[in-house]
Amino acid sequence: MRTIYDIQQLLKRFGVFIYVGDRIADLELMEDEVRELYKSQFIDTKEFQMALLLLRQEIEREKSKRLKQASVKDE
Repeated sequence: MRTIYDIQQLLKRFGVFIYVGDRIADLELMEDEVRELYKSQFIDTKEFQMALLLLRQEIEREKSKRLKQASVKDE
């Protein structure tokens, strides 16, 4: 697992499709779903850890992007 797309495909295997129109909200919902899959023992520890790492990195990237956009608008 290397990308957010890979995580989406993982979730898709379990019938989970997430799209609310807000990238950060989508990523956070994906994180919640991955946690639930792990708690239910549908995915192993390695998949769980990798998915969380990728999601958290992407969430931080998106938050940074929004902060930069907000600071540009303020100028």
